[in-house]
Amino acid sequence: MLEIQNLNKSFGPFKALNNLSLTVNDGELFGFVGANGAGKTTTMKICVGLERADSGSVIIDGTSVLSSNKTMSMRGKVGYVPDFFGVYADLTTSEYLHFFAGAYNIWGKAADTLTDNLLELVNLSDKASMQVDSLSRGMKQKLCLARALVQNPNILFLDEPASGLDPKARHELKEILKNLSAMGKTIIISSHILPELIEMCSSIGIISHGEMKFNGSVEDALALSSGGECIEVTFAGDPGRALALIRECPFVKNAEATINGITLTASGNDTEYAALLKKLVVNDIPVATFTKKHENVEDVFLNIMEGGIANA
Repeated sequence: MLEIQNLNKSFGPFKALNNLSLTVNDGELFGFVGANGAGKTTTMKICVGLERADSGSVIIDGTSVLSSNKTMSMRGKVGYVPDFFGVYADLTTSEYLHFFAGAYNIWGKAADTLTDNLLELVNLSDKASMQVDSLSRGMKQKLCLARALVQNPNILFLDEPASGLDPKARHELKEILKNLSAMGKTIIISSHILPELIEMCSSIGIISHGEMKFNGSVEDALALSSGGECIEVTFAGDPGRALALIRECPFVKNAEATINGITLTASGNDTEYAALLKKLVVNDIPVATFTKKHENVEDVFLNIMEGGIANA
């Protein structure tokens, strides 16, 4: 588990982090969302021991990583892929991973097995003998992810790992991260590609000007933005009394007729939505579709980052 409490960091007069707090549970794939300069990279660097915080606490698996006598020992338990990464161009991909295995005192057959397994995990087995410099950006990104896994860390910090990748490479990276999450790794990933982040992540944190504006599930963020869930109902024939019946439900905040049917904003749960659908059917309303809709995710996150929604 990652626990950050009241983290502060300034660079001269610039306040990069302002009492930032968040919690990421074991096994989560956590999306860190924010504009450039919001504080995502600074937070990650502090967590992996590459920056010093002015104050606050960062606890990983019950151990404080800000304690000077614990920082080095914790580096073996975390993996980090920076936004701008360096690779040793004159090495092959296999030699590259062997080099980092040696940095963790893994040698010989153990290093051979580890390298083979990591290359297979990131779908680079057929590139084992290729020089790193000849790899595409997407392949280099996957190789750096493999490097971050050499010491088998419990938690991974990935700073904009999909930046600059084409759609195919982004899809491959997404599948690798889903596999790692299924293996029990805790993953914190920052990204500006919001639809893909939402598809991958079980929870998100939205940061703006060094302050955490939201920390919770994607569904909660979308519901907060609209004041509830947006549901679209379409009909196979005359909707009749459908609008009146929908407005009778106490959890429906607003319902309006549209060209395609009826759009409503509601704060119910799945059981209540099922009851509403049954009510329409029992009253001979020819329901064709009953679908939850979400507004544009970029608009949702901008609204939260700009203070349109109180901290949750």
